[in-house]
This record gives sequence, C-alpha cells and structure tokens, in this order.
Amino acid sequence: MTSSETHPAEPAPTKRLEEEGEIAADYLEELLDIADLDGDIEIDVENDRAAVEIVAEDPAALRHLAGDQGEVLEALQELTRLAVQTRTGERSRLMLDVAGFRAGRRTELMAIAADAIASVQESGKELALAPLNAFERKVVHDQVSAAGLTSDSRGVEPERYVVVLPA
Repeated sequence: MTSSETHPAEPAPTKRLEEEGEIAADYLEELLDIADLDGDIEIDVENDRAAVEIVAEDPAALRHLAGDQGEVLEALQELTRLAVQTRTGERSRLMLDVAGFRAGRRTELMAIAADAIASVQESGKELALAPLNAFERKVVHDQVSAAGLTSDSRGVEPERYVVVLPA
C-alpha cells in the first residue's frame, strides 16, 4: 500500500484556509444581522492564515466592533476562531479586521518599530516597548527582523511587551 492509500490526502492548505474564511464569514454575517449592523465580509488568505474583514461604506459605523484599543476586535476574533474550530475540529489562526482597524494599527506599529530600531542602532542598548497584544508584537518582531536586529517578548499577558536588542 502507498501512503496515499493508508492516509487520505490532506486538503490543500489554501483550500482549508478558504474554508475557514467561509465559516468565519457565515458566523460574522449572523452576528451582524443580530446586531442589526450593515457590513460586508471580505475573505482572503494572507501569510498562511485566513484573513477576514468586516467592511462598510461608513467605517465609523463599525468602529465600536473594534473598540478604542482593539479589545472588542480581539474578543470578536477569538469568538470567530472558536466558531471555526467548532465546525472544522481544528484550531484556527484566522485574522480578523474590522473597518481597517488592524491595517491602521499596523501602520502605527511599523512607525513605532522603526523609531525603536533607530534608537537601538544609535545607542547600542536594548529598548523595551509598551505592552502590546499578540498581533501587535508580531508586527514589531517582523519589522525588527527585517532590519537585521533581534527582539524578544517578555512579561505576562496582558502586560507582555517587546524588547528590541542590539545587533
């Protein structure tokens, strides 16, 4: 027997991620209906993750689904991941955005990371940033790595933070 006869083929990763996105979209559409909110769902696959965004003609109408600091968005993402896991039986790494909140925050974080990188390169000393959530830390770690430096996450949630280290 060949290995394909003993184990059914795994679905292609992109197909599986697209399925996660579809399940998440169904869940979020129901949520929007219950909350009587207008919004459309966009699905994509980015960085080996399903990426789902709730968009509206008037993004301000959805801002409360993100929260002031993204706390509502984080909770909504976890609920959506649980809905996907319930249907698929597998843990999801789905990334959710609402009205461009994460995209805007990513831009801010890239500027924060660039300032930290410049400071560490100039001083030769490590620099600790303010506490960040997991998404925010990942953005900073990626920027630091792209600049040829290293970084580390320290502390315990919700006070976990990134330290940028000299080369």
